[in-house]
Amino acid sequence: MVKKPKISVAMVSYNGGRYIGEQIASILPQLGESDELVISDDGSTDQTLPVIREYQGRDARIRLVEGPRKGIKKNVEHALRHTKGDYIFLADQDDIWAPDKVKEVMGAFAGQKAMAVIHDAAVFEEKDGVRNVTIDSFFQFRGSRAGVFKNMLKNSYIGCCMAFRRELLSIALPIPGRIEMHDQWIGVLGDYIAGKSCFLQKKLLLYRRHGENNSSMEHYGIGKMLRNRLVFFSYFFVRILQFQQKRRRFFGNFKKNNG
Repeated sequence: MVKKPKISVAMVSYNGGRYIGEQIASILPQLGESDELVISDDGSTDQTLPVIREYQGRDARIRLVEGPRKGIKKNVEHALRHTKGDYIFLADQDDIWAPDKVKEVMGAFAGQKAMAVIHDAAVFEEKDGVRNVTIDSFFQFRGSRAGVFKNMLKNSYIGCCMAFRRELLSIALPIPGRIEMHDQWIGVLGDYIAGKSCFLQKKLLLYRRHGENNSSMEHYGIGKMLRNRLVFFSYFFVRILQFQQKRRRFFGNFKKNNG
């Protein structure tokens, strides 16, 4: 009998009490009995923790851990280090998963043999209980596609739409503190290692825009943009050199675990 792969959802939270319950409710029905939702909370002072604990009291698949309080990248890393699954989904605290997200993404992993899968999303804002879609396709908005240098120059990865095989953690962690975005870091490394990430042309998430979220759609001045890229390049090439030293062992483990 083929063992069913375990899925981990890695979520980071901080003062997201207004939204996190709806997000958790959209995730749990898609997980199997042996799957898990790991939430690393970085010191919330609102209703975030009571909401999480209420769900946790009804569902043992939720694991709440205390974050390091060193910013979002280190909190993401902290959540990832606590996961146990064969496949890891990243999740923000304030979005809403489509009901078939896990099924579609896992199907893409099986069909594409990719290291990472990134799916499309619709972006919305909510006012007085009314949702208004402001960007119908994140992929179209960002010109999203695979490619190492393409995504170094103009990132089209968005963490809340990403999932990847566990093997990638051995290369992606630790996440450098000086880079701008953890999703770009994980996605580009996955592209490099596997040759190509899978960009799934299906909108499997509603991305909530509001004044408090960490945006993957911000635009910077030319000076900061160039500085960010130079920092990313330097850390990326150092990590790749380290990867080359253990490449044979990495792919041996990958082939053994994934066929």
